[in-house]
Amino acid sequence: MLAVIIPAHNEAELIGPCVRSIIVASHHPDLLDEEVSIFVVMDSCTDGTGLIAAQLGAQVLSVERRNVGAARATGAQMALAQGARWLAFSDADTTVAEDWLVQQIHCRTDVVCGVICVENWAGLSVAVQQDFSRTYRHRDGHGHIHGANLGVSAAAYVAVGGFRSLVSNEDVALVEALIAANASVAWSAATRVVTSARLDSRSPQGFGATLRAVSLRLGKPDEAANDALSQSCERDAAVISE
Repeated sequence: MLAVIIPAHNEAELIGPCVRSIIVASHHPDLLDEEVSIFVVMDSCTDGTGLIAAQLGAQVLSVERRNVGAARATGAQMALAQGARWLAFSDADTTVAEDWLVQQIHCRTDVVCGVICVENWAGLSVAVQQDFSRTYRHRDGHGHIHGANLGVSAAAYVAVGGFRSLVSNEDVALVEALIAANASVAWSAATRVVTSARLDSRSPQGFGATLRAVSLRLGKPDEAANDALSQSCERDAAVISE
């Protein structure tokens, strides 16, 4: 069985497209009808995220941690208990390519780190978009680590103790632990997802934080984006101080 784990905090607007894209990927003929289970881990949700995910056939788990590392670990633990041989991770504001799971499995490595792209840059300046295009490496061997596009074999995951309970960079910590344990890693440009460029991101040091930093370095975004930038910076400070 292949498992896909999605942490979510109040993602009712986005969880539907995310889960639907994974369902499409799970039906790819090259998977040879292997079972795919989707786990949505609601972390301190107060909206309809869980109901929407459940209606689409995902298994819904609940935690009250506001900790993405703990949420991913909870989903992985349930998947392993159900016999998963491969754990694929993405995010609720992300949609995956229809061959996403197939490409991960075809890498035949312990770990697969894929790439991201952004289709909607609303609220961000052209300069930010250009900076991303100029600095992001859409090629094999890229070296990027994204919780929105990560796969790991069950055996390798268990061997290093899984995700740590980190509010940010839990994906980096896991991959670094796997590399230290001599796990084989594919830095694949063939495993692709489309993710959000929102500034009010859930993780204080995730992709949204990177975009906020670039926005500040290159100049003010538009008014709406600047409001989101200020609110997110305040929220980041509150989370980090807890």
